[in-house]
Amino acid sequence: MSKIGISVAMLSPFDDAGALDAGKLAAHAVKLLKAGVHGVTLYGTTGEGPSINAQERAQGLTAVLDAGVPADVVTLGIYANSVADGVAQIKQGYSAGIRNFLVPPPFYFPQTSDDGLFAWFSELIEATDADANIILYHIPQVTNVPLSAALVGRLLKAYPTRIRAVKDSSANWPTTEGFLAVEGLPVLVGDERLLHRAVALGGVGSICGCSNLYPERMVRIFETAEEDADLNRIITAIVSLPVMPALKALMAKETGDPAWGRLRAPLEPLTAEQADGLLKAVAAEPVDG
Repeated sequence: MSKIGISVAMLSPFDDAGALDAGKLAAHAVKLLKAGVHGVTLYGTTGEGPSINAQERAQGLTAVLDAGVPADVVTLGIYANSVADGVAQIKQGYSAGIRNFLVPPPFYFPQTSDDGLFAWFSELIEATDADANIILYHIPQVTNVPLSAALVGRLLKAYPTRIRAVKDSSANWPTTEGFLAVEGLPVLVGDERLLHRAVALGGVGSICGCSNLYPERMVRIFETAEEDADLNRIITAIVSLPVMPALKALMAKETGDPAWGRLRAPLEPLTAEQADGLLKAVAAEPVDG
């Protein structure tokens, strides 16, 4: 299976009334693709996906496609506890031409067994079109529902034409290694600091939030499998804070557009002290490496 490359887990801009700014979302997607990334992921974790309603999801996707972004480079984040809701979100995207879907497990039911999760994903897969590709999303620090390598391997074996990859956002290298050891499984990483290591062992790319800000640098890491020590330093500063507010604060600073700093409740902006410390950390002299 070909490498996926860098897909930007896009931030979601909101207007002054709190609605999704579809035009700004589309313009950002176009800019990122011009910068050389391989794709964009809408409504992921970084994009505050669980807080984007069905009507907004359709409006944002339509704006992105109408702006000339090819449907085959778009991945949609899917968030559901009921299989039917997950299926509805996939079918909404599928009807617009999208074929790649990033799907975390049902997150309201912690301590779920592998058998239970296998049944849930099986129902979802069998209720959707045969060419709707599923990227399994492992982000246990958010969902409290981990995806084991054994479960992912079992799903891949049962649905070899449907499982596109697993995205490991655990930020835990042994976990990434466990996924990489599953025969035939394409592995994406969510933690940018691990990308060079994963690519060197056959990883197929990353769906990541920092590529909103540093797309060219992320593509370079993917293409060379070489560590960017200074970018790692910046990412460490970002993840030491609430990540989405931190990324949005940096986006607002970089673009000069304070609208990018808007968050949807229950998320809150960084404190002035946190924002000041983050900006100073990012502006610090680069480290060698």
